[in-house]
Amino acid sequence: MMKLVVEVLDAMDLMPKDGQGSASPFVEVDFDEQQKRTQTKEKDLNPVWNEKLVFSVSNPRDLPNKVIEVVVFNDTKASNGHHTNFLGRVKISGSSVPFSEQESTIQRYPLDKRGLFSRIRGDIALKAYVVQDGSGSVSAPPPTKTEYPSSVHAEPDYHHEETSFEEINTNKIDEDFRVEEKKSKKKEKEVRTFHSIGTGGGGGPPPAAAAPPPMSSGIGFTKAPAMETKTDFARAGPAQAALMQVQGPRQDPEYGLQETSPPLAARRPYRAGDKLASTYDLVEQMHYLFVHVVKAKDLPVMDISGSLDPYVEVKVGNYKGVTKHLEKNQNPVWNQKFAFSKERLQSNQLEITVKDKDIGKDDFVGKVLFDMLELPLRVPPDSPLAPQWYRLVDKKGEKVKKGEIMLAVWMGTQADESFPDAWHSDAHNISHSNLANTRSKVYFSPQLYYLRIHVLEAQDLVPSEKGRLPDAFVRVQLGAQSKVTKLCQKTINPKWVELEEFIFVASEPFEDFIIVSVEDRVGPGKEEILGRVSIPVKDVPQRHEITKFPEPRWLSLHKPSATDEGGEKKEKKFSSKILLRIFLEGGYHVLDDSTNFSSDLQPSAKPLRIRKKKIGDLDLGILSAKNLPPMKIKDGRTTDAYCVAKYGNKWARTRTLLDIQAPRWNQQYSWEVYDLCTVITIGVFDNAHTNGSKDDAKDQRIGKVRIRLSTLQTNRVYTHYYPLLVLQPSGLKKNGELHLAIRFTCTAWANMVTQYGRPLLPKMHYVQPIPVRHAEYLRYQAMVIVAARLARAEPPLRKEVVEYMLDVDIHMWSLRRSKANFNRIMSVLSGVTRVCKFLADICYWRNPVTTCLVHVLFLILVFYPELILPTIFMYLFAIGIWNYRFRPRHPPHMDVQLSCALNVHPDELDEEFDTFPTTKPPDIVRMRYDRLRSVAGRVQTVVGDLASQGERAQAILSWRDPRATAIFIIFSLIWAAVIYVTPFQVVAILIGLYWLRHPRLRSKLPSVPVNFFKRLPSKSDMLL
Repeated sequence: MMKLVVEVLDAMDLMPKDGQGSASPFVEVDFDEQQKRTQTKEKDLNPVWNEKLVFSVSNPRDLPNKVIEVVVFNDTKASNGHHTNFLGRVKISGSSVPFSEQESTIQRYPLDKRGLFSRIRGDIALKAYVVQDGSGSVSAPPPTKTEYPSSVHAEPDYHHEETSFEEINTNKIDEDFRVEEKKSKKKEKEVRTFHSIGTGGGGGPPPAAAAPPPMSSGIGFTKAPAMETKTDFARAGPAQAALMQVQGPRQDPEYGLQETSPPLAARRPYRAGDKLASTYDLVEQMHYLFVHVVKAKDLPVMDISGSLDPYVEVKVGNYKGVTKHLEKNQNPVWNQKFAFSKERLQSNQLEITVKDKDIGKDDFVGKVLFDMLELPLRVPPDSPLAPQWYRLVDKKGEKVKKGEIMLAVWMGTQADESFPDAWHSDAHNISHSNLANTRSKVYFSPQLYYLRIHVLEAQDLVPSEKGRLPDAFVRVQLGAQSKVTKLCQKTINPKWVELEEFIFVASEPFEDFIIVSVEDRVGPGKEEILGRVSIPVKDVPQRHEITKFPEPRWLSLHKPSATDEGGEKKEKKFSSKILLRIFLEGGYHVLDDSTNFSSDLQPSAKPLRIRKKKIGDLDLGILSAKNLPPMKIKDGRTTDAYCVAKYGNKWARTRTLLDIQAPRWNQQYSWEVYDLCTVITIGVFDNAHTNGSKDDAKDQRIGKVRIRLSTLQTNRVYTHYYPLLVLQPSGLKKNGELHLAIRFTCTAWANMVTQYGRPLLPKMHYVQPIPVRHAEYLRYQAMVIVAARLARAEPPLRKEVVEYMLDVDIHMWSLRRSKANFNRIMSVLSGVTRVCKFLADICYWRNPVTTCLVHVLFLILVFYPELILPTIFMYLFAIGIWNYRFRPRHPPHMDVQLSCALNVHPDELDEEFDTFPTTKPPDIVRMRYDRLRSVAGRVQTVVGDLASQGERAQAILSWRDPRATAIFIIFSLIWAAVIYVTPFQVVAILIGLYWLRHPRLRSKLPSVPVNFFKRLPSKSDMLL
């Protein structure tokens, strides 16, 4: 006898049903009036069963007509174990079940709803196959003919690459109604039935020989062979249309957040004496031994020459720190600080030794000993510990004749102000020149302004060649930014009729000069400067509010070869002139990061920034990281990791922890928040300048995290491990996890609430918007200025770090990103689709009870129209209250599924990481161009169809089709008369009842208005 085996493996991301954010799921499987269930997994939203359920198959030939129903329930353990909570179900067609275990594959099925208002999510992994009683495989029975759409085996659509199958929609309204009329009155809720196509089993014909996976299809897309494939059909049988499956499988838990509970002071009640509880409460306390070596005096001479080159050696156990040596100085001043982690201390004695630098062995001068148990504990906001003079002792412990050293020694935490500048014990092999590259610092971006220049006209230009009229144009330069005007031919008094407006980015302090030169195009590629003027940016007026432009100014042009004195003399006699209008725009916000996740929206001018009050504070604790990849394998080391956090114009950089893959920073930073709809970015990098590398060595990116503040609850501390995801030419890579603690504290509730009704950007962006063609160029120039300024700090925040944090390449073409944006659009439109389907179900009486209730509601609203708006808003309120139960519990993070980053073809990634302009061979460029043409052709077709529908609507009254327009206006006249003499309620009731009429009164053909609209002319026939 044959047996059907259903292996229930696991489920993922189930809906919590117990009111405590969890569920206790079990699975029931029904087949041919046989029912079996799995064990219950207590409090687990991602249960793993790995159980086999065996069913008897009475008639193998009838198996393709059977359905396997798999239902997931939540075991409430109430009412003698009776379960009441439904978690989802799946129906699998018997025709998809193979007749051997070798041919079966593990498949993940999304859980389906039981009704319209069911709240279901997640998927389940199943494996089904038929075996002979005795675990032997059997031959397949004669197949039942089942037609499948050719699109399943056709060329893969570029919008869906994860699986070899597509979701087929056979739920056409008319077909459904025909089927329902033939069924009995016992209606079953519609559920998707899953079929596996092309598996070679399930009674179908044997599969054809598998062809090797193509490198590229006609449009350059490929499909990797999938080990786990999923197909989703509404019903068995022939399908009329194929719809692309937009929503793929849920995100892999490997790329998700992990909630943690570290011992933070912010989560503990305040205790007396715990000063960190209110100042440094989002990180774990890390205790350090601090030693401040200030100076020494009256040191004895050790050399015969009478000189002394002293330095200090600070030693605790196996850790040793050394100051710089100062040549020929008996009263040296070092002023250096050392920090030793208490966790790594291996001794209870601190030894501070003064030595004399010598060619051979260094001479011993004296030392000071401290007992670790007697050191004072200092925690901010205590004032710094005052250093004291200590008499040096010799090796025997006896005081030397002369020589004292000034020291301060104490125990503290990472909150100590000496922590950032101290030499740390884990950096014992770092030289003093490279030590600065490992320190933690806070940076501020320069204040940026838009500089607007109008070039109006020039006069009395003098060309070098007499008797020749110049072909003049103007070149304007500010730093590395340069722009030119159009050419004015054959004139010594050029005027630019069309306003030549240039916009540059300038930064405080205004130290640059604006170079304006008038040039003559003598020949192809050859220009000659006719005159030049240099204008300091600090002398340019500012415009803060919406006022008219300042008056233009005439400026004298000077020959570039003339000296200052010659220029002054020539200016007294004669000089060419240029009319310019130059001013700084203080009412705009200069965007240096992407508008999609901007962290600062304030205007440039300081008077306008002062007016805006903060709404709260943002506190970020960078705790640790784990599983970081080794970035310096060639050097025999692992990773020198540090973090950079950017919000607004403030950048925070943690200390670099050397040669470790699980660093613990435990550093906290805070920002003032002026707008809640902003984003903070945290990046992790590998420091390439800890071992004397060249200045052109680049810090390698490990990953970054973005957190939108508006998604955080007020005064709540979020602690999670965030995955560090990086998209590389080889594919998506997870570079470990970053442990963060973040909290938003609101200090002005009224301001925070009113922010949602105010414009996102300053007023000038809406009154006089920056042209779109300039926006991305200006953002890039702002990024260049910020990167150049931060690279001059100590330690420098290098260009590659700033570019990665500001997403400088986000505007570049990416086929992967285009797919992701398309899927986002389809996800948004899916809500409209569900509403339309709900209305269609009402019209076609799929659920008679719901349809009757809609009839009653419709009649109430017709007779009491004043209830329409209250009903709509009350319904929206009810939906919001209902969805509150399912609100996100964690901050958002990088979604690899939304980004289409899991199964990206290597060629698409190679194109995404290609330089601009491209450096690829012509054959690859040609292939990518053909692929882009194919994609653009589809977009072109869709845009054309949309344009045709709009043109048909315009043609109703345009008399392009005189008969159609005449019919419409006559119909409109008749309806105007009928509606005028008929009460509005009567007309509304008739239209509503006609729209909700029973399916028996409906025709299977399109309605008259639809036919009339489709017959209207469009302009597609007028295109060449």
